[in-house]
Amino acid sequence: MTLSIETPALLFSATSLILLAYTNRFLTIAQIVRSLKSHYDEKHTKSILLQINNLNLRLSLIRYMQLFGVLCLFLSVFAMFLLFLEQQIFGIYLFSASLLCLLISLAISFWEISISVTALRLHLSDLLEEKN
Repeated sequence: MTLSIETPALLFSATSLILLAYTNRFLTIAQIVRSLKSHYDEKHTKSILLQINNLNLRLSLIRYMQLFGVLCLFLSVFAMFLLFLEQQIFGIYLFSASLLCLLISLAISFWEISISVTALRLHLSDLLEEKN
């Protein structure tokens, strides 16, 4: 089995866009946490504390998403380097590891999104109950 040097390069644009999306999610959640923290300092309500805890979990997940995304990119570049040096077997293994890191990053992303959707649905159900 052979792998061309261009194959790992295919992950560059996808991984870069994914990392940009992860960073935007991180920055948005960080801003929400800061806002909720100031609200919590004014009113010590349990609901705000629960939201902050939920967002803290999501921030941790995003950190791992970014970690595995960067590791994917790093391993892809290293695989290209090994393929350039005509080390096919090691290049294939590293490229496989980079794909595995990308899969892990995407799986954690799915987990984080599902937590976000659950929290939003809970928030919306509170609003619907207030309406009725």
